[in-house]
Amino acid sequence: MTAPHTITLESIRDCLEGVIPSVIATCSPDGLPNIAYLSQVHFVDNRHVALSFQFFNKTRENILANPQAVVQVVDHNTASHYRLSLRYLHTETEGPLFEKMKGKLAGIASHTGMSKVFRLLGADVYEVLNIEGIRGNCSLSYFHTSGRLTALRACSSQLAKCADLDTLLDETLACLNQHFSIDYSILLMFDKLRQHLYTVTSFGYENSGIGSEIPLGTGIIGVAARERTPIRIMYSTGEYSYSRALRDNLQRGGALTHIETEIPFPGLKAPGSQLAVPIISNDDLLGILYVESPLDMRFTYKDEEALLILGEQLALAFRLLQQVPETLLEKRRPETPLPVRVGEAMVIRHYKVDNSCFIDNDYLIKGVAGAIFWKLLRDYSTLNRTDFSNRELRLDPSIGLPEIGDNLEARLILLQKRLTERSHCLRIEKTGRGRFRLQVERPVRLEESA
Repeated sequence: MTAPHTITLESIRDCLEGVIPSVIATCSPDGLPNIAYLSQVHFVDNRHVALSFQFFNKTRENILANPQAVVQVVDHNTASHYRLSLRYLHTETEGPLFEKMKGKLAGIASHTGMSKVFRLLGADVYEVLNIEGIRGNCSLSYFHTSGRLTALRACSSQLAKCADLDTLLDETLACLNQHFSIDYSILLMFDKLRQHLYTVTSFGYENSGIGSEIPLGTGIIGVAARERTPIRIMYSTGEYSYSRALRDNLQRGGALTHIETEIPFPGLKAPGSQLAVPIISNDDLLGILYVESPLDMRFTYKDEEALLILGEQLALAFRLLQQVPETLLEKRRPETPLPVRVGEAMVIRHYKVDNSCFIDNDYLIKGVAGAIFWKLLRDYSTLNRTDFSNRELRLDPSIGLPEIGDNLEARLILLQKRLTERSHCLRIEKTGRGRFRLQVERPVRLEESA
C-alpha cells in the first residue's frame, strides 16, 4: 500500500484516459451501498475531477443525498489500481469542461456501440480528498509517450527562424510531422465577422482543402473554437463527422442552393483520434490547430499539453509578424510595363452578396479574401496596376476588414494558395515585406452580380 500523500492526480493521469472503465461506489442516507461503472473520470486540476452524469440512476440519487463517493481507476500501462475518495461539489451543463467531456464521451459511445444511449447530461465536479494506490508490474503501453519536451524544443527552434506568416504556417505542420510523428494536421484561422474558421494550410491529405470553412460550434474544431478550450477524442465518432455536420448547417441556414461554393474539408472520413487546440492571443481567438489519426488512442493528454504550448508560441509569432511597422517595409521592386495578353479571356465573376468569386464558372474564394481578389482585379483592369501593399488594403473600406485583428496576411496567403491550386494564369507573388504583385497571363473580363 502506497502512502496517500505520495500520490497526486497529476501522477496518475494515465488512469483518467478512459481506456479501462472506472467504478464508482456511493451510499444512500440509510446506509445501502451502490456500485456502478463510469464512462469518464476527467482531470480538472490536481485537486478536482469531473465525472460524467448520463442517467438519473441510483448513483445520482445517492450523490445528491450524500455527496461522498469512492472511485476506482486503473492505469492501462501498468495495471496499477487507485482509489479516489471524493466529495461532490456541483454540476456543469455547459461551457469548456462540459464540451470537452461531451466530445470524449461521443468517441467512447461510438467505440462501444452505445451512441444512442450515451448522452452527457452534465459534468459532475468533485473535490479529491484522498488517493490510495496498489502498484502493478505489467506494461501495456500502446504508444511511446516520452520525448515530447525534446520534440517541442525542436519545433520551437525551427519556428523561431520563420520570417513571414506563410512560412510559419507551413513549417508548423511540417514540424508536427517531423518531431511528433503526426501524419495529418490542419491549421485554421478565425474570421470574426462571419464567425467561421477557414483552412489556411494542411498536411498529409490528398486534397489540401485550402479555403474550406467550419462554422463556430460545429464539430470538434468549431466547439474548441467556441469554448476556447482543447478537445480531444480518442475513438472514432459519427457525431463529429464534418461532411454531415456542414451539410446540416447549410440546410438549417437555407444555403443548399449555394453549396457549390463550399470547399470540401480535408479531414479523414473516419478518424480514430482527434485533437483540436485553440490559438489565443490576448483573449482573442486567432485560430485552431487540429490533428487527427486513423488510429484509436493516438493522442494523450501529454500531446494535448504539448500542442497547447505550441499554440501559445504560434499566437505570439502571429502577432509579432503582423505588427511590423510600415516604415520598416522593404523597398518594393519597380513596376514593370504590362505585357500584351493574348488568348481567350478569362471570365471573373463576383457576387456582392458574399464576395464569392468564380474563374470561368469554377469557384475560387469568398468572404474578405474574395473582396481582396475583386479589388485587385478592378485596379488591374481600370488602372493597369499589378503591384500592391498590405497597407493600402487595410485602408480600403470596400474590403470590409475588421478594425481589430484583421488577419489580412492570413487572408492573402489563403488567396495565394487558392490561385495556385485553381488557376494557371493568375498568381500572387511577394515582392517584399508587406508588398505583392498580381501576375496575370491571359486577358480577363470582369462580371459582377448582386
